[in-house]
Amino acid sequence: MATHDLPSYLDPNHLGPWGTYLQQVDRVTPYLGPLARWAETLKRPKRTLIVDVPIELDNGEIAHFEGYRVQHNTSRGPGKGGVRFHQDVTLAEVMALSAWMSIKNAAINLPYGGAKGGVRVDPRQLSRGELERITRRYTSEIGIIIGPTKDIPAPDVNTNAQIMAWMMDTYSMNEGSTATGVVTGKPISLGGSLGRTEATGRGVFVAAGEAALRHGVNLRGSRVSIQGFGNVGSTAARLFHEAGAKVVAVQDHTGSIHCDAGIDIHDLLSHTQSHDGVAGYGAADAVDNADFWRLDCDILVPAALESQITAANAGDIKARIVVEGANGPTTPGADDILTERGVLIVPDVLANAGGVTVSYFEWVQDFSSFFWSEDEINQRLERIMREAFAAVWQVAADNKVSLRTAAFIVACTRILQAREVRGLYP
Repeated sequence: MATHDLPSYLDPNHLGPWGTYLQQVDRVTPYLGPLARWAETLKRPKRTLIVDVPIELDNGEIAHFEGYRVQHNTSRGPGKGGVRFHQDVTLAEVMALSAWMSIKNAAINLPYGGAKGGVRVDPRQLSRGELERITRRYTSEIGIIIGPTKDIPAPDVNTNAQIMAWMMDTYSMNEGSTATGVVTGKPISLGGSLGRTEATGRGVFVAAGEAALRHGVNLRGSRVSIQGFGNVGSTAARLFHEAGAKVVAVQDHTGSIHCDAGIDIHDLLSHTQSHDGVAGYGAADAVDNADFWRLDCDILVPAALESQITAANAGDIKARIVVEGANGPTTPGADDILTERGVLIVPDVLANAGGVTVSYFEWVQDFSSFFWSEDEINQRLERIMREAFAAVWQVAADNKVSLRTAAFIVACTRILQAREVRGLYP
């Protein structure tokens, strides 16, 4: 990896996902032409906020949690990106996620910059009251930099519509008026959008269909493996199943299952709702988590956390197409191995952009106080995803590069064009 002038608060030996992102920027810089003079802009977050989140626990103790909100780039519009609650969240991770949001929004051509937030906490260890207090305190602490025209949070890992409702209410109480547009992914009763819950998984499915069409894979009858069975993975699995594909393997935090004849996804969903995971599902065989990557399939969807496909397991993957439902699931080393083997990778910044696209629809609906039907939402989502995929595919063909590099060419060009024409103030 190239040597970078890193911020003093980062450990160059433990950059984590931020290091992956920097390598991706290095790969795209030669294709930026005169705009390359602005490339360093992409390697530095515009604003990084670290906050202390103290709350009183149910037992009366005072606990402190570390929170972050990073705004990577706002040249094209307000920041946009989720908030995750996870015990392993780090600043470097949130920085990378905010940067990928910048790329994602620009690749899809949404009028947003990239942002991301997180709190280092395991929400499974909290009561509902403690979770609400952490959410409200965190929102109050980052309230100085978020807002409907500044930075709009959304759900991410371990956060949901209820968390967004608490965030919206807290921000609104501090502002003295109801501000529905400060977050997206809200309950419908508070100005949320129809179709938002399934949007990311639906976008993954649409991107997979476009990739299959161009890569000579018939979606009907194709064999699909999915890592992660949360909102994104389960929605994508259901849509694959309903389209006639066979979901042959699923992995989540409880284990991995495999059925060569295909898994009944509706039945598996019922099982996971009552058992908190895929483990113990009787209509499929349990397999070792490491063996999951070696299973025969046409399409592999990593929809869990980052850095799941590495140089260590990329050589075992038999899929013809990898569709990244998670953010940053494939390391650069694994990227190279898969590409050399002829595996088509649909990058996260394109494949999982359905969520932020419908978040954009929600934001627009909140501003106008005029709401669309779910059919309208899904039609608009699918059109935007297909148009973005076609544009990235063309750039990849023209430059003889991977879809990931092509997506970065499209996105970075748009970001840096905005940066250049705006100039530097003061």
